[in-house]
Amino acid sequence: METLESLKWLKDHNLYDLSYKFSLSLKKIFTPCLAVKDEKVLIVGDIGYENRNVAAVLSGAYYLAAEQLNLDAKLIFQNVKSRGDVSDEGVVRGLSELKTGNIIILNMSDKLGNIKELGKSFRRWVAKKNHRFISAMSLGDLATSNIDLILKAIDVNYKPLQTQHESIRQRLEKAKEVHITTPAGTDFYYNKSGINAISADGNYTMPGTGGNLPAGEVYAPPNGKKIEGKIVIDGSSRTHEHTILIRNPVELTISNGEITDIKGGEEAKQLENTLKWAASVAKNPGNVRRICELGIGLNPNAQIIGAMIVDDKTLGTAHIGIGSNYWFGGSIYAIIHLDQVFKNPTIYLDGEQFKI
Repeated sequence: METLESLKWLKDHNLYDLSYKFSLSLKKIFTPCLAVKDEKVLIVGDIGYENRNVAAVLSGAYYLAAEQLNLDAKLIFQNVKSRGDVSDEGVVRGLSELKTGNIIILNMSDKLGNIKELGKSFRRWVAKKNHRFISAMSLGDLATSNIDLILKAIDVNYKPLQTQHESIRQRLEKAKEVHITTPAGTDFYYNKSGINAISADGNYTMPGTGGNLPAGEVYAPPNGKKIEGKIVIDGSSRTHEHTILIRNPVELTISNGEITDIKGGEEAKQLENTLKWAASVAKNPGNVRRICELGIGLNPNAQIIGAMIVDDKTLGTAHIGIGSNYWFGGSIYAIIHLDQVFKNPTIYLDGEQFKI
């Protein structure tokens, strides 16, 4: 569905007014996050599921915001895509018709889908074409009625947020060893000596760059397998299908950078089942239990809501990633990347307590 049909879909499903309401606050992100000038703006969303149409509403809101700013914008809706699916023909065509140096906004209930002849990696294609992008993926677990929680996390003052992120990024980058404890029982060491830290601060103004909105984390891959200890997940847990709000904490035992034991209730079973599934279909099954990331949530307007795009940005949390990290500077290739959020971390950098 291209622009007129997509807008009609929103109206037919009584979602247009909601998109218009949120468009008013989204106008302010085009300058600090994308440095928009006179580029074309392609917005791609999907229609979601019954009562879970966040991707559609958010995409409509971005389009209406771009229209109010007199930008040359196009909106495309497709059906929901999951792992292994191919993007709709209209989406692939819309991407391929963009000349170099434009802007893409993605909001998906699950995934964008395979973009066919454009390449295996959307990020690599963006870099090659000097586009800029923002994305919010895996929105399908969130009820439409809770979309305001995502908009609240997007609606931040970006300049001071970006200044804070850069300061924290530098401190994390200089650290050789990170030690984290929590009241729930987390106690682990994470070696990142010589590894660059990354700031997801919403600044996607340089050609070929992009990332998440909501923004709000600093993160880094580990130095090889030098991770040891116990991690208690008490915030939310990403499986290959859903983000789970944790009721019964999940305890992970980590040895030599790998999960060797998982304890807990139903949430622990779901994570274990995901890792078994991943190992059964992966080219590199030995990598699916590897710890691949440590991240620190820094967004003051985010809260744990059961959508990982927001959960892992929440101030007062940290998270580890399980699986792949090659696309942000690591060396692990895996079929999954699953963030696991834990609350109230006390963080030590090279033995010194780090206060945010």
